[in-house]
Amino acid sequence: MRILLTGSSGWLGRALAPRLASLGHQVIGLDPAPSPYATITGSVADAATIRAAFRDHAIEAVIHAGALHKPDIARRPASDFVAVNVQGTLNLLEEAVRHGVTRFVFTFTTSLMISRDIRDATGDSAAWLTEESVPQPRNIYGVTKLAAEHLCRMHHEAHGLPVIVRRTARFFPEPDDMAHAIRQSDANTKANEFLFRRLTLEDAADSHIAALDKAPALGFDSFIISAPPPFTPADCPALMRDAPAIVARHFPDYPALYARLGWTMFDRIDRVYDPTRAARRLGFACRTGFRQVVDSLAAGTWRWEAA
Repeated sequence: MRILLTGSSGWLGRALAPRLASLGHQVIGLDPAPSPYATITGSVADAATIRAAFRDHAIEAVIHAGALHKPDIARRPASDFVAVNVQGTLNLLEEAVRHGVTRFVFTFTTSLMISRDIRDATGDSAAWLTEESVPQPRNIYGVTKLAAEHLCRMHHEAHGLPVIVRRTARFFPEPDDMAHAIRQSDANTKANEFLFRRLTLEDAADSHIAALDKAPALGFDSFIISAPPPFTPADCPALMRDAPAIVARHFPDYPALYARLGWTMFDRIDRVYDPTRAARRLGFACRTGFRQVVDSLAAGTWRWEAA
């Protein structure tokens, strides 16, 4: 297929573009930043650029991974988020419908599912989050991404455009901003997060390919994409009281390993993303979870930069 990949110069795009090419797809990358993966240098907010991309390259499918993200809040005005994340998505959807695109994959975020109460850890139980959890965006990034998801749903309902929305957990390399992040070791923080809110870059890329394959059959659906947690909802109260004890119950070998490394587990875990719907409906599950992280740490092969 001829696939328009937005955000092709970014962290995800640089991993996804060669994967798609290796499967025989023709990738037309679009990104404001020049790179070997950007066939077109431009913004999704520019309607003329998007029209030309579809016209000149006979686009058959879209993976919309380009966006302004949370770190951009400190350096970009809110109007830029509306232009890129909302108007840019609308530009792509309209051209996709006009040109008879057969599948549209939208990269979304789990961050807007976190209410202020969850983030401030004011409850007495961890939140068990599924696709049915009501989004509660706390900033312009979350507001505009949620608006873009609504546009995707609207274009499916109005025009039959097959759309898969992926609510993706953390896989970016930036240091974590969680209140209980381990400031002495970002690698320790990222390893811990595989219990409830992280996935590898490789799994993030592969989940797009699964969504691309299943979009026509599913029509419209949204999925949480995160490493499978070892917990159940019954663990949620204890995760807020004594997370290390619950983790040790599931992974008896981790305390000694962490002690040897000088690492610590979070005192409490305030949310757990449940990706079982993606496994059931999309046929996708992340290959790397906390078990694989622990085994790699024990073998001395863990590289958090690749996560």
